Parts: sequence; C-alpha cells; structure tokens
Amino acid sequence: MKKIFVLLLTLMLAASMLTFAHADEIKVAFITQSLENASQAYAWTQFQKYAPEYGFTVQVFQEDYDPQKGVAAIGTCIADGYKAICINPTDPSAIIPALMDAQAAGVIVGMYSSELPADFKEYRDFMCGTDDYMAGQVAAQTLMTAFPDGCNVVEIGGQSGHDAQIKRHDGFVDTIEGTNINLLDSQDCAAWASDDAQAIAEDFIVKYGDEIDAIYCHWDIGATGIIQALKTAGIQGVYVIGVDGCKVGYDQVREGTQALSIGQSFSQMTQDAFGCITKILNGEEAPDVVWTALDVVTAETIDNFPYPEW
Repeated sequence: MKKIFVLLLTLMLAASMLTFAHADEIKVAFITQSLENASQAYAWTQFQKYAPEYGFTVQVFQEDYDPQKGVAAIGTCIADGYKAICINPTDPSAIIPALMDAQAAGVIVGMYSSELPADFKEYRDFMCGTDDYMAGQVAAQTLMTAFPDGCNVVEIGGQSGHDAQIKRHDGFVDTIEGTNINLLDSQDCAAWASDDAQAIAEDFIVKYGDEIDAIYCHWDIGATGIIQALKTAGIQGVYVIGVDGCKVGYDQVREGTQALSIGQSFSQMTQDAFGCITKILNGEEAPDVVWTALDVVTAETIDNFPYPEW
C-alpha cells in the first residue's frame, strides 16, 4: 500500500510540474508572407535557432501572400495564448484591425523586416528590421560613384505595396533626384518572384535596349531573373544592383554578373526581436525601432563578410 501511495504521489507531482511548465510556456509566433520567400525561410530557421536561448516556443504561420490568412493567424495566436507575434505581412494595412485586437488581448506585437503605415505604428510594440530607405540610398550612391558622368537606369521593384518595396524605391529615387542618374523606367513585381523580375527585365530590354546602363533590383533573387534576361538578349556589361545579401547575391557578385548586393542580417534581426520581447515581458521598455546594419558587398569587399547561409 505504501508503495502505491508513493507511486501516486510521484505521478501527481509529475503532472503538476507539467501543468506548471505548460503555464509558463512563452509562445511566440512568426507570421510571414510565405516561406517560398528565401529570406523568410531563412528567418524562420533563425527563430528556431535562437528561441531556446530566450526560453521561447516558436511557431510559424504563412499568409501565402493572402492578407486574410495573416488576419486569421493573428486570431489564432490570440485564442491560443501566444505571448508575442513577430510579423512580416503581405499587406501591412490589411492586418491593422487584427493587431489592434492582439494588443487589446495583451499580445506583444513586433513588426519584423517590415513596418506599419506611419499613422498606425501605435498598434505595434516595436519594429526590428533593415532600414530599407537607406538600402535605396546606398544603391543610388554606389551607382553615382560607379558612373560619375551619369547613366541610364531602370528599376525593378519588389512586391508592390510591401513596406520594403516602397522604402527601397523612395530611398533610391530621392537620392538620384537632381543628379545625372536618369531613371528610364520603374515597375514593381506582383510578388517577390524571380520570374516576375525576369519578365519585367525582358520588357525593358525590348523597350530600351542598349540604352540601359544599370538595373536596380529590390532583391538578389530577383536579380537572378534579370541576369538571365540579359544573358538571353546577349547584353553584357550592365551594372546590376540587388538587395538582401543572400547566398545567391554573393554568388552573383563573385561571378561578376551582379555588381552590388546590399545585405541584411536576419540572424541579428531575430535576436533583436527576441530581445525586445524579453524586455517587455520583464516590464522594461523596449526600443521602438531597432535597425540592423547594412553590408555593402562588391567584388572588392565580398571577402570582408561571412558567406550567408541562405
């Protein structure tokens, strides 16, 4: 009888410990446009890598480029007791009512590699990301250095309406305004898809031909499609700029088909986001915005940086 009593006591203690552990679980959601986006797929690996260091349990939700799936994911996080959300949405404006609900429910809201419109930033607790406006500035400044006598450039933007697309465009055009850099044309893609970038590049090649001295693309994998379009058309010597700093971009810089890759660190961005969440959970004030430093990767500087994992 005594052995049975001890066994029952042990089981009850174990059950209570499990209940306590479950109650203390800190669930953090990563809501992203799509894991088909290489940068976001890599970001998810960093969420999984660093979560144990912060005592977090992480789960990913994909919008599949449908904003309503993001709204639904936020609702699920509220219902399932998530402590925090890190979100890189397809359409920031579309999720604002859902983020308002999340904040009202006590969920920490962090924007990740994206930002809400200026009038709605009160509905997030922090933002961690790359200064995409600065990325556009760096692209323009590098182009002005490479072509001191001026040049003709076309711009192939990222997913139309995405925060990164808007700021990478604005930073670029604001910087070249009043200079001898002539923007022949600019068109955004429907998604962050290399095929979209290639199709736009093909149209620009037909329209402008050898007038094009440079192409500014908002992401490195998009530049892959552009490089293919140039190759198919038999055009060489075009100065191709990309943003992201992924492995593909580094490879293309090393091969000489891409002149510049402006890099961002999702590893550091993830740690910054987790640090902000931890501060808020501990009752401390988190920074409103944390910018991740940019890497300027060219044939001359590429060996100064660790080769990216994504």
